[in-house]
Amino acid sequence: MVTQSQAPDVVRVGRVGKTVRVLVAVAGIGLLINGSVRASDDAWPFGPMSQYAMSVPDDARIDYTRVSAVTDAGTTVDVPLNIEGAGVARAEIEARAGEIVKDPSLLQQVADGWARKHPDQPKYVKLELIRDTTQLVKGKVEGPPTSQVLATWEVRR
Repeated sequence: MVTQSQAPDVVRVGRVGKTVRVLVAVAGIGLLINGSVRASDDAWPFGPMSQYAMSVPDDARIDYTRVSAVTDAGTTVDVPLNIEGAGVARAEIEARAGEIVKDPSLLQQVADGWARKHPDQPKYVKLELIRDTTQLVKGKVEGPPTSQVLATWEVRR
């Protein structure tokens, strides 16, 4: 049993504290509504992460974006799009795919990230932004996936 002398001090929030809390909540809700109305993942965390917010219909096209690299060793590899791999996350590449198509030089940071994180590995000399597409019909894969090169970048050294 807690006696009066052992009870923790209770501090009441004043008018200013309540006002600040309400204003912060209203601002957060406003930012979330703005991002939701724009329906853009660019506004995250104040907008939808649409890639997780829906299911795939039975008759749909599924697009998968990836980056392929030709190395100075003459091999072609898929770039590991994560912080440990090239220092750039797949979500960032997917979100900026339109910008990369318009300006392929944005892929330079992928090559730079790889070289910085893996100095002992073959360097990238050419990068391609590729969209692989799988078609679903009645919930089943219809034919082999197709690939389309969206952008190509010759890496600067």
